[in-house]
Formats: sequence, C-alpha cells, structure tokens
Amino acid sequence: MFDNLSDKLDKAMHVLRGHGQITEINVAETTKEIRRALLDADVNFKIAKEFTNTVRDKAIGQNVLTTLQPGQLMTKIVKDELTELMGGDAEGIDLSGNPSVILMSGLQGSGKTTFSGKLANFLKTKKSKNPLLVACDVYRPAAIDQLHVVGDQIGVPVYSDKENSDPVSLAQAGVAHAKANGHNVVIIDTAGRLAVDEAMMTEIANIRNAVTPQEVLFVVDAMTGQDAVNTAKAFNEVLDFDGVILTKLDGDTRGGAAISIKSVVNKPIKFIGTGEKMDAIDIFYPSRMADRILGMGDVVSLVERAQEQFDEEQARKIQKKIAKNTFGFDDFLSQIQQIKKMGSMKDLVGMIPGAGKALKGMDIDDDAFKHIEAIIYSMTPEERSTPSKLDARRKKRIAKGSGTSIQEVNQLLKQFHQMSKMMKMMQGGGGKKMMQMMQNMR
Repeated sequence: MFDNLSDKLDKAMHVLRGHGQITEINVAETTKEIRRALLDADVNFKIAKEFTNTVRDKAIGQNVLTTLQPGQLMTKIVKDELTELMGGDAEGIDLSGNPSVILMSGLQGSGKTTFSGKLANFLKTKKSKNPLLVACDVYRPAAIDQLHVVGDQIGVPVYSDKENSDPVSLAQAGVAHAKANGHNVVIIDTAGRLAVDEAMMTEIANIRNAVTPQEVLFVVDAMTGQDAVNTAKAFNEVLDFDGVILTKLDGDTRGGAAISIKSVVNKPIKFIGTGEKMDAIDIFYPSRMADRILGMGDVVSLVERAQEQFDEEQARKIQKKIAKNTFGFDDFLSQIQQIKKMGSMKDLVGMIPGAGKALKGMDIDDDAFKHIEAIIYSMTPEERSTPSKLDARRKKRIAKGSGTSIQEVNQLLKQFHQMSKMMKMMQGGGGKKMMQMMQNMR
C-alpha cells in the first residue's frame, strides 16, 4: 500500500538528515521533493502546493529539541499535516435509525456490491447488528444473484424481487421487510454506471428521498487516483453524501485518492477495503494511515487485530503447557490459524514499523504458512505432542510426506524451539508485556 509514495517521502526527508538545524534552504529543498512525491502519487496540484506551503511555514523557525534531529522534526510535521489533510479524526457511521438505512452509491466496477457485503458482515460481527441487504440494481446482469452469493457467504439475508424493475419501490419494500422481520440495519445496493450520467443521479436521488437514509456512502476504487476524486465531486454535488468508502486500497501503490479526496469534497473517508475476503474492511484512521505512508507502520491496528482473534481460554491452556514444557506442534498450529485470521500477510507486515522497507521487493504470499502446516500435518499425534522424539528417520518420513526437504523440517524445528523459549521468557508478563514491547517499537 502506497509503496512508491513512502519511498519518495523517505528520500525527501533524507535531505535534512545530517543537518544540525532547519534552515530556509534545506526546508525548501525538502518541501520541493515532498511536492514532487505527492504529484507522482496523483495528488491534485493545488492540494500538493498548499500542503507543502503549510509544512514549510511550520518547519521554518522551529526550534529543534536536543532529543530530535531536523529530519525527525520534519517527519512529525509532515505526519501531522497528512493526518489533517485526510480528515484528522476517524468518523463513525450513523446507526441511529430503527432500522438504520445505509444507501450505497458509486460507479459500476467500484466494488459497491462486494463492499455492501463487507459492511453487513462488519456490522453483524463487530457491532452485533442484524443487517438486511437490499438488491436495487435492476440493470446489471446477475447483480441480484451476486448480492445473494455475498449474503450467503456471510450469513446475511438479501431482499430482492426480480419482478419489480423500479429501484425506488424496491428500496421502500426492502425497508418495510426489515421492519417486519426485526432487522435493525438496511444496506441498499444501488445500480452503478460506467460514467456519471443524469439518469443515474436522478434515480439514486429519488431512492434517497424515498427512504431517507441515515447514511449515504460513496464507494470508489482507490486505484483510479484523481479520477476517483473527480467522480466523488460529481456525486457529492447531486447527492451530498455523508462519507467515502475507498475500495482496493491494498493494490494502490500511489495513494492520491486517499490523500486528497477529503480536501476536495469535504466529506470523510469512513471505511477502506483492504482485500478480497469478506472481513477485509477497516475503519479509516487518518493518523494511522499517515504513519503507514511515512513508513512508521501501524502498531495500534496490528494489536487490535490480534486482540480480535485472541482466545482467552486457549491462551490459558497454552500458558499451562508452556509452564509444564508440554507446548507442542498442535498448539503451534492453533497459533498459526489465529495469525491467518488477522488478514493478508502483506497487510500485516506493512503494519510493523520498518518491516515494509526491510522486505521491499519481496513477494509476501498469503500461503506463507502452507509448507509449515504440511510438515505438521505429516507428523503423528505423538510427534506433534512430543517434538523431542523427531529423530533423523522420522524427519525423513515427514519431509517425504509433506513434499518438503529435511532442511525445511529442521528449520521448522529450530523456529519452534525458539518460539517456545521466547514464550517461556514472556510468560511472566503475558500479553501485556507483548503489548508494551510492540508499543515501544513506535
């Protein structure tokens, strides 16, 4: 995510490294590089210019504390201004209605239908809501079927009526169905077009007037850069929507839409899509995104994801096993399963400070654990519970059964023993100690 921009901003800050103080000359050179980096990221020229002017004005005349280098101070200024540019604080979603009605809008191909499902899944699993999806795209072939497939995946019902070709009455019927069946959130998936047109705008405005939603959300593909910003502006002029959803952010190496869309339409980015899975949805935190853009990682989000998958009962059992030296490969496997539930490996690595830069250019596959799981599944129950029994003959059999080499089996055993030692060392402080270590990394 935003790899190109992160690299170029890092090079811009490099200008100040080694300097003992901030001067007009070295600040001018740095801000020139920052502006160039933003323009390369497809940020609007006016926004890039205003941003760098603000950074320059704040940097010149700053007294550098003895604990800070000029480069560190400039990084802090840029981080604060990026945070402000992207909205400042995270914006919640209005769920005050009964039911709460959320109207989704956007162009065809922006990922609107998929994100409707992701949002329904998020509200169901994280906010304990009982959502209903309503299919109001009567034009695109198989759009209704697609929403039903998405609904089945996440266990959320879908209201549709293929006999009704009027999106406005469909939306009203969907809200009525939700009231009658105890659904407290209604997410209305509307039709998209290949380009902004009058018929589309009139239709979605009519749906909004008919169902008076608590939230009108505009879904846009982050990878389209300034096109995304321009489309958002056109929609906002007609719809006056409440917030933006940026999809496909995991594939966006530039970041132009994320950085400039709030400034152009004066509406917050509320959620981002970070992958294809139904749980690949995050609340948009401007401060955390600024950290990631500047290569500082996002430890808070990483810890939050870990806590979501944390099973206290299982953790207690593992603690007892560690104390008794009976921690085995089945337990190791359960830890891997929890890590996999946290999201894509590439996304997780991007949250670790400095890791993105250290692993730049490496292809981080979501199947990174595949060969480890294959090796463990090739062990007998006795071998998994008592790893010390793995002699040369057993290792050879396991390597053959898992399609790996003896070297890979030995490497896994080494990693397992290192992890066991680390967990034993940490046992006194438990999860709190781990949390402190991660926070200190910032």
